[in-house]
This record gives sequence, C-alpha cells and structure tokens, in this order.
Amino acid sequence: PKTDIVFLKVHKSASSTVMNILFRFGETHNLSFAFPLGGGFQLYYPHHFLARFVQGFSPQSPRRFNILCHHMRFLQPEVQKVVPSSAVYFSILRNPVQLMESSFVYYKGASAFSRVRSLEEFLSQPYRYYNPASGDRHYARNLMTFDFGFNPDGEVSPERVQLMLKAIEASFDFLLISEYFDESMVLLKEMLCWDLDSVVSFPLNTRDRSTKSPLPDSVVEKLKAWNRLDWEIYTHFNRTFWERIDRAIGRERMQREVRALRARQAELARTCLQGTGSVVPKDIKDSSLRPLQHGGARILGYNLKQGLGRELERTCRRLVTPELQYSSILYKKQFPPQPP
Repeated sequence: PKTDIVFLKVHKSASSTVMNILFRFGETHNLSFAFPLGGGFQLYYPHHFLARFVQGFSPQSPRRFNILCHHMRFLQPEVQKVVPSSAVYFSILRNPVQLMESSFVYYKGASAFSRVRSLEEFLSQPYRYYNPASGDRHYARNLMTFDFGFNPDGEVSPERVQLMLKAIEASFDFLLISEYFDESMVLLKEMLCWDLDSVVSFPLNTRDRSTKSPLPDSVVEKLKAWNRLDWEIYTHFNRTFWERIDRAIGRERMQREVRALRARQAELARTCLQGTGSVVPKDIKDSSLRPLQHGGARILGYNLKQGLGRELERTCRRLVTPELQYSSILYKKQFPPQPP
C-alpha cells in the first residue's frame, strides 16, 4: 500500500469525504500528517502553499510527512519540501456548474455574493459584483483553477488552457471526479494498492436538500462561460478519468467493484447508524459529531447506534467524525500538548 500522499483538497467537491478516508488510513497505519501551524484547518489558504506553513517543518531538518491533505493553494516546489519524493499526488474535481451553485450558498458572505439574492442576479452583471482585486474573489470564479495555483481571471486562449492542463498532468498522478464518487474510490484503491475498507465512507460535509435548487438552462450556460477555465479542466480530466479506468480496471470489473463498495457501505450504515442516514444539525445528539455550519448551507451529520462494542464504536465514530474535529484529534496525537 502507498503511504506517502498529497491530496489537493479542492473546495466543494466531496473533498471532506476523501479527507476522512485519508485521516482514517493515516491513523490506522500510524502515518504523519503535514498539519497547518498551530493545528489550524487550512494551510494559510488562499495564499500559495509554503513549506513553512506546516507544523514541525524546518529547512534545516529533512523531516518529511506522509500525508498532506488540508486546504491549500497548490505550489509544487514548496509541497516537495514537506513530503517524500515518492509521494502520490491526486485531487478531485466537480462539475463547475454545481460547484459554483454550492459555493454561492456556502460562501454567501463572500464579497462577490453578499449583495445579490440569487446566482441568476449575480450572472446577469457579474462585474458589477465581482472585483478581481478582492481577497476572496476565488470563491466566485474558477475556484478549481485557483486551488490548483493558477489565475482564475486568466485569459481563456487555447494555448493558455493547454499549458494549464499540461502543468496539472505533470504534477498529479490522477484526478478523481466527484460525480462518479464510487468509481473514483475504486480507482483510488487501485492506484494506492489499498483494500476495500480503506476507501469505504459516508458522505461528509453535505448540504440538506432544502437549500438546493435546480438551475435553468440559461443560467447553466452562463455559469460555464463565467467559469470557463474550470470547465476546461473538468471536461479534460473527466475524459482522462474514464480512459484511465478502461486501461487500469476495465468497465466490467469496475461495475463489480462498485457493487462491492456499495454493499460494504450499506452494511456499515446498518451496523453503525441510527435511522437511515444523515440528519439535520439540530437532530445530531452527540455534539462532538456536529459539523461546522457555514453560510446559507445546512450541513448534515450522523447519529451512531447506542451500545456498540468498543472496537466497532471506534470504527463507526471515525467514519462520521467531521473533518475539523478529526483533524484536531490527530493533531493532538501527533503533537501532544507539553505538560506545564
């Protein structure tokens, strides 16, 4: 199994669920994480990543960390200073139309969104609300392009798009697609030589359906045009994703593996969870399992069954622990507080 991993956690793309998988694998195999300084939750995002943002990094010591997976804006020469040279690099992408809709609800307080009632209103005159010089502009345009380290306001010439795609391909071993999450997990398992239970998950940091609304076609087209760089990244890597599956796994085996993954997830849900699945924040009984609520979104969570055995309770709890709480637990384990 591969144990040295860089995961670029792209915003609003099922990346919290992937992070939970990495946290569990790292904890089980006693691996070290490149945590943000002081146990924060982001690596000084939205600044480009620097090695000195990592707790325990020093230029003098050659210490390397196994897993880098907290939010950052990618800059490979700096990333290479904190992980072994053998590290596998991967990320996950999402259709930019749904990504922007999610971002609009979640980052409603961002300067570009705060004065509009709807995404339609924003897109009718984007430059009236969007300021390329504002520090939080990336939440409102080409968010994936930004997270990969590029300029979200860059021109969309064919040459520039090609350069960007080539740069991503040169840095990353593979990219997953959140719309095909189960297939992505099978591919992840294959690429990292992991077993099935290592990639099983319950969806985390997901929104209550009541805050989701379908977008009219006219808005969808405007969204694609406004997020053109993201659209180019997504369509290119959506295609190579399926090419990779055909090469590495084949469609028939993929179907079998996806069935096995879903069956195992259903089995764990029956074993671990009260009721049929996720619940709204006010119905989460254990406050340590309540996810952070942000913007206009209602983020769902889970209730565990009572009376589980100790080992099983631990397994189940790890599957549903929100990323901030889980990150804090692992940080304290890796950097135990010094007694006074």
